[in-house]
Amino acid sequence: MDEVTFKSDTVLSDVHLYTPNQRHLMVRLNGMGQPVFLSQFKLLWSRDSWTHSGAEDSGPRDVATQETSPAGSESGHSHEDLSLQAGDDITIQERLNVPLDEDGDLDVVRRPRAASDPNPAEPARNKVHPMILAQEEDDLLGDEEQENCPHSIIKIEHTMATPLEDVGKQVWRGALFLADYILFRRDLFQGCTVLELGAGTGLASIVAATMAHTVYCTDVGTDLLTMCQRNVALNSHLAATGDGVIKVKELDWLKDDLCTDPKVPFSWSEEDVRDMYDHTTVLFAAEVFYDDDLTDALFNTLSRLVHRLKNACTAILSVEKRFNFTLRHLDVTCEAYDHFRASLDSLEKLADGRLRFMVEPVEASFPQLLIYERIRQLELWKIRVEPTA
Repeated sequence: MDEVTFKSDTVLSDVHLYTPNQRHLMVRLNGMGQPVFLSQFKLLWSRDSWTHSGAEDSGPRDVATQETSPAGSESGHSHEDLSLQAGDDITIQERLNVPLDEDGDLDVVRRPRAASDPNPAEPARNKVHPMILAQEEDDLLGDEEQENCPHSIIKIEHTMATPLEDVGKQVWRGALFLADYILFRRDLFQGCTVLELGAGTGLASIVAATMAHTVYCTDVGTDLLTMCQRNVALNSHLAATGDGVIKVKELDWLKDDLCTDPKVPFSWSEEDVRDMYDHTTVLFAAEVFYDDDLTDALFNTLSRLVHRLKNACTAILSVEKRFNFTLRHLDVTCEAYDHFRASLDSLEKLADGRLRFMVEPVEASFPQLLIYERIRQLELWKIRVEPTA
């Protein structure tokens, strides 16, 4: 397979689109005949910070003081790393491996030129090609780095371009943004039972399991949940670091009750249902607000769940504000985001005498520990749910 051609009716995540000069490794076809790729996501901290002691502060240490790396960088640098002693005969550029051209100017790596450009000014750059992962090509995954620092790599199986109904099989920036916040707020997740709605590939749940006691990783569709389960298995060493358990379950937002039929794949046991309602204190979701009907279903499900939980809880929602030109308005709008914000407002005003919902935005000032482009359109919203006095 030399080149992948994406059809016009498919959607491709920016996480997969902006990866020049890297090879996507196609490992298999899923149950629907879609190619499945394997990607690595590097955590920007030292492996020494993963020493698990069982203490309350176990997990990545000094996250809040770690220097935030720019999107696309390969490693994080602390303030100590950036300091130079008097008499050093090396430059900061050399310490940080900044690429310079022969004149000493910054050498900017540009994205590959579009194949449709009719008049290229220079020879075409390398395109992103998928490679079928063969046994002898295992070194392409960076086995040496994984052996030396296994807790710095998250491996995720995913598809690339998909129809809109299968976008959960891709990795989206909002999931990486949420994962950063989970790592930053480990106090909120430490030893808790948490529930992810619309988990997709399961990346955020995998990160949460490094701190949480139990993670209910939920979505809908056997094919998607099978992919999610495979990702959980690929990263089982991360959950083991924090003694976390990830349970992949089906949760259909269009149904009022959880499926407990043991004949149905990824159904709930009665014990799991009780445990989830009795102990869950955090719910979270990322990049599920792209369709108004699904947004309504998500908020209805969220409201239904928190009314059944025995504890006060916090919900964390990650969304990317996307702008689109619409013929109806003949203008650039962000209708999906506007509907999401209206749903937040309605939830906050909900008064049923039992619970109160307190909605607030989360400042995006927490450190970036995963490599992605943190754009200003990425937002986090926190909903605190408490019984009324």
